[in-house]
Amino acid sequence: MLVDSHCHLDRLDLSPFDGSLDAALQAAREVGVNQFLCVAINVDNQADVLNIASQHEDVYASVGIHPLYTKGQQVDKTYLVEQAQHEKIVAIGETGLDYYYAQESKEEQLALFETHVIAAVESQKPLIIHTRDAREDTLKILADNQADKVGGVLHCFTESLEMALAAIEMGFYISFSGIVTFRNAAELREVAKVLPSDKILVETDSPYLTPVPFRGKPNSPRHVLDVAKCIAEIRDVSLQTIAQQTTDNFAQLFLK
Repeated sequence: MLVDSHCHLDRLDLSPFDGSLDAALQAAREVGVNQFLCVAINVDNQADVLNIASQHEDVYASVGIHPLYTKGQQVDKTYLVEQAQHEKIVAIGETGLDYYYAQESKEEQLALFETHVIAAVESQKPLIIHTRDAREDTLKILADNQADKVGGVLHCFTESLEMALAAIEMGFYISFSGIVTFRNAAELREVAKVLPSDKILVETDSPYLTPVPFRGKPNSPRHVLDVAKCIAEIRDVSLQTIAQQTTDNFAQLFLK
């Protein structure tokens, strides 16, 4: 029993599955993945994300604008709140800040991120947060806008233990992707080793960040199994323990 808590099913490379999304999902189910959260990145793909979730009982969706897609995507709170009412939408995001790739759009990112947090609190939906090289601003916006009322997840986490613990104090979970399997991710593995078990999630972020030993090949939700295996090894517990805990955590955050 596993959950891919963050994937982009509308962007998968389906060539290994004869062009079939159904086949990609079935391949994941066959290795024990029984739920998927398909995450939106902008207004343009919102309909596709929601359509995929509506067609599959075990797929959920989100609504939001990724910080690298702010150009021409200045949606307001009303749009986010209205979209969040759909029965398959379980979160607001992905939203957040990325100063590594898009320092030049910092002000746009800040304004849009704040709008997402306000919408999440109003709609009582948890947040899916993307944060890179923006630790202080990310935590400040979450704190200033009472994100602790809804919580959420810092997805594809690559930051410090200090930031992880600060987010957990605000009711957030920390999600690990294939990055944790990379050779140069020793510091991240130390974070994964010590966090509370009831505050961790696993994800693929597919089609990106394919885990070892499949790097260089297309990523898909079935590889969340490899992320979970790595986390189990790091924490010196069984795969079954990690699978059950992260599944329970997903339900507590998104499905309660």
